[in-house]
Amino acid sequence: MLAALPPELLSRLLPRMRSVALTKRDSLIVPDTPVEAVWFVESGFVSLVTSLEEGTQAEVGLIGREGMVGLPLITGVDTSFVEAFVQGDGSALRIDARAFRAAMEEEPALRPLLLRYLEAMGSQVSQTAACNGRHDLEQRLARWLLMAHDRAGGDEFQITQEFLALMLSSIGQA
Repeated sequence: MLAALPPELLSRLLPRMRSVALTKRDSLIVPDTPVEAVWFVESGFVSLVTSLEEGTQAEVGLIGREGMVGLPLITGVDTSFVEAFVQGDGSALRIDARAFRAAMEEEPALRPLLLRYLEAMGSQVSQTAACNGRHDLEQRLARWLLMAHDRAGGDEFQITQEFLALMLSSIGQA
């Protein structure tokens, strides 16, 4: 995502960021708590998961090197409805929430890119909902594996059957 920025803008943003390791199961955002930072994923991938009232969870989005974690901050919202946690080891450039907000104010060329990404993620969430509601388990598995493969940076990634069931929204389904 950052590669799409003009080089001079990127050179002004990079000093505000620090490189961090993304380790499987790390929680980046917890629902209903302040979003403390934005992560621009360089490698690995992150799941966006929503929890339902009865306690079940379902993945609603998957973020890799094409994107960022911390979408609520784009629109001025300080908390998230979804949990974001690392699903595939990698790295990211992290910028704290205050510095991110300042960058959006100081760098007008940043906002259009962020808004386009926000729209792309909205489309992904809509497509995920439609697929989960209309497709059988095998079709949802194929879609998820292709999305994860695109973001994993290779042909192998580790996942448990329980975790895969969560990602496919199939826990408790026949």
